Amino acid sequence: MPLNSSKIKLRVSSGNSQRALSALVLCFFLAISFLCWSPDSAFAEVRKTDRIMGETVEGRGLSVAQCPSIDAQYAYVMDEDGTVYFERDAQTQTQIASITKIMTAIVALENAELDTPITVSEEAAQVGESSAELKAGDTLTLENALYALLIPSGNDAAIAIGDAVGALIDPSSNNPQQTFVDAMNAKAKELGMKNTLFANTHGLDFDTYAAEMYSSAEDVAIMAQYAMENETFQKISASGDTTINVTHADGTAEAVEIESTDKLIGVYEGACGIKTGFTALAGECFAGASNRDGFYLFAIVLNSSSEDQRFTDATTLFDWVYEHRINYVFANSDESTTMEIDGASQEVPVVAEVAHAGWIDSTFKATFADPEQSQIIFDLNGNISQTFDIQEPDWDVKAGDKLGTVTFKQRNNEIATLDVVAAEDCRAPNLFEGIGVWWDRFFRSFSGAQQQAETVILNKTPLINDKSNIMDI
Repeated sequence: MPLNSSKIKLRVSSGNSQRALSALVLCFFLAISFLCWSPDSAFAEVRKTDRIMGETVEGRGLSVAQCPSIDAQYAYVMDEDGTVYFERDAQTQTQIASITKIMTAIVALENAELDTPITVSEEAAQVGESSAELKAGDTLTLENALYALLIPSGNDAAIAIGDAVGALIDPSSNNPQQTFVDAMNAKAKELGMKNTLFANTHGLDFDTYAAEMYSSAEDVAIMAQYAMENETFQKISASGDTTINVTHADGTAEAVEIESTDKLIGVYEGACGIKTGFTALAGECFAGASNRDGFYLFAIVLNSSSEDQRFTDATTLFDWVYEHRINYVFANSDESTTMEIDGASQEVPVVAEVAHAGWIDSTFKATFADPEQSQIIFDLNGNISQTFDIQEPDWDVKAGDKLGTVTFKQRNNEIATLDVVAAEDCRAPNLFEGIGVWWDRFFRSFSGAQQQAETVILNKTPLINDKSNIMDI
């Protein structure tokens, strides 16, 4: 009778004088709190409705200490792959002020060459508020105009770009500015920005420029992520204080120094842009990007309480994500063995003792094909579970032979699948031994005795998100 190999599927988951004293203590801590009070952090908080990796703080049962405490009314954090780490009222429509200029830059870059001449009109020169100090009649290249747009947040540059590039988009248009704004809205729709409407190229929302306009933290993140895919935008955004070349109406050339509104450039590790904004309606806003070791993060904070607080909020969000990204090593076993293949030896973790189906009581050690394999995960998204899908062979096994796979999941989302291999040789019974095993099993069938060894999983999935110290919010 032939001996058939079997397959095992296993799941392993990680898994009144007293009143007076109390009043005095309370007063002491209130006094200390007052002395330590800072306007920049006065309104920072953690909300039960803040969302982490798609689920509310309350729903995840997270402590205050595990969550980012920020002041902004609207916030959104995601990486360049679209993974969303944090949300606060992220789909709510609100004003975004000069963050609008990100889309102005996108449309300009996609509809004109960098050497396109940009002429500053009287309206552009007199727009006021944030400015690159351009004068009526000045000319500069689109590239220089983009620096003037993004670094000092020049409203003058925004209108000048709209005039010039709008005329290129539709040469027959009698209103190049509106043509350009229409292109901004078309691009927003193309990018899936569902809660966005632009009314001008600069984001001013009062007096002459009062109109229906809005966006959301989520939409700004989508826009920022897209903009940073453009190398020119990326370079300009990260440049900080710089100099641009302008030719005045009288033909004289001038190198104009412009100062960045982004206080994180050159100060915060990884900071690489991208845009600030402020109006009375929008509050203090910042769409920030950080790049550490090639990992891009985008932190959007809208309507913070002060200019400094918007940067504090952004860095708080950046730091929080970095802190909770950990390197998870998949092999976690207390047992190891020496594995020999083609005369080479290496110490490997034993992740399972696999039953050999050809014998009554024989097992052999198994490991991962890459015992050192690991992956960066976000620990607050939940603990890791593993599912082994391996065969119990009845043939000769050699060290390195593939036995099956193990799948790792975090919160039911697959994060990795690894090959499971034999860590040592294990021979199958010969003909006579096989006959003996068959008869042994035959007699064991009457007594209900074990007919072959059991496969035992030794690999562990360590607890990475300890909820033992949960605090109410």
